[in-house]
Amino acid sequence: MPERLIVSISGLRGIVGENLTPLIAAEYGCAFGTFLQNNASDQEPRRAVCIGRDSRPSGLMIQSAVTAGLCSAGIDVIDLGVVTTPSVGIMVRHLGCSGGVVITASHNSLPYNGIKLLNARGMAPPADTAEQIRRIFFEKRLDFVGAAGCGQVTLNHRTDDIHIGKVLGVVHPEAIAARGFKVVLDSVNGAGARPAKKLLAALGCKVKAINDRPTGLFAHEPEPTEKNLQGLCQVVRKARADVGFAQDPDADRLAIVDEQGTYLGEEYTLALAALYVLGKNPGAAAANLSTSRMIDDVAARAGSRVIRTPVGEAHVASAMIEQGCVIGGEGNGGVIDLRIGPVRDSLVAMALVLHLMAETGKTVRQLADQIGHYVMHKDKFTANPDQSIQILDLARQRFSQARVDTRDGYRFDFEDGWLHLRTSNTEPIMRVIVETRDEAAARRYLDQVEQIRKQVMG
Repeated sequence: MPERLIVSISGLRGIVGENLTPLIAAEYGCAFGTFLQNNASDQEPRRAVCIGRDSRPSGLMIQSAVTAGLCSAGIDVIDLGVVTTPSVGIMVRHLGCSGGVVITASHNSLPYNGIKLLNARGMAPPADTAEQIRRIFFEKRLDFVGAAGCGQVTLNHRTDDIHIGKVLGVVHPEAIAARGFKVVLDSVNGAGARPAKKLLAALGCKVKAINDRPTGLFAHEPEPTEKNLQGLCQVVRKARADVGFAQDPDADRLAIVDEQGTYLGEEYTLALAALYVLGKNPGAAAANLSTSRMIDDVAARAGSRVIRTPVGEAHVASAMIEQGCVIGGEGNGGVIDLRIGPVRDSLVAMALVLHLMAETGKTVRQLADQIGHYVMHKDKFTANPDQSIQILDLARQRFSQARVDTRDGYRFDFEDGWLHLRTSNTEPIMRVIVETRDEAAARRYLDQVEQIRKQVMG
């Protein structure tokens, strides 16, 4: 059975040629353009949108269609080419655009692509804005302009330099360069290799890059999980490198491999970045409901606190802005530093971790051990909307003694850990994440979820 097109707060995502076609992309672009025109102020005589893409082979086709849709609504388009998702957010603000578009399916496999929207602040739009755009798209309330009013397309090739300059401004490059770190970089043939190599060179690192050609033909499954990064682990060991960094295709997430060639994982990325930032700048941190308690431990030692939000960088970034947080992100390897922008950014994550290593003189493994460790399992399974509702209801009954947060699916907090069960915004699946102090407790909760799943789905 073909998958349905997913249109959510995270944008639009589908399978190219099946439910994501040029016509769909053009209409979605026009819907975004129509929304921008309808909400423009009189002080904006001409509206412009930055657009960039990851390296997927379908990217140029989808980008061209979205560009046509935007121009048909009278929106000018600034083409950034193949760039990272955080780079587009930075350029939206740098160029004073009304919004941005990123053509990416993030960590999804090659058959997928997507259209991610950014507002004038360079961040994912809030839920009410996303819903307005969604309604315009589905109801086809598209406003086309005449020939003289069509948007124009220009090119901009300065994205890398502007992004890297901002990242270098929040660390001391000379302190990192003095250590001469040897770094292995795996960019999974995505958009991140070019700017990451430039940044690491500017930080005085010796870089061995693998899977760095931006072909979009991923050398391994693109999600930066332990199973998918065994090649990187081997190269780190062989090269006797100080650290291994793995990006996802649009480079907003970062996973870390230690100097022994052991996968630390995505959860440590935010914890390590927070360890550095909170040690320098007093203030709160923000993280979503699925993020490890390691961030809470780091914050507590710094005399700080963590503000929890639903999953999605828009929720985290909004909380950071509203509460004045100095660092934030998500446990999937996404670090948000508002000095750079309100978007997850693998480049700033690399810089902060390297600066922490340089300043403390500790290896990344020693720093991870300093933070501590929990047992965490992440799983997912296919479920349609009706099945998802049933599973959530049964889980609430099963775990009735737990403290429950219902802002994003159900997060159950127990004395010995927590369990988060939610539907994905980008795939037709349910995600289950459990974190406890020991393996037996984690397995106990996972087994109960599996019993519920079988009860509903057979």
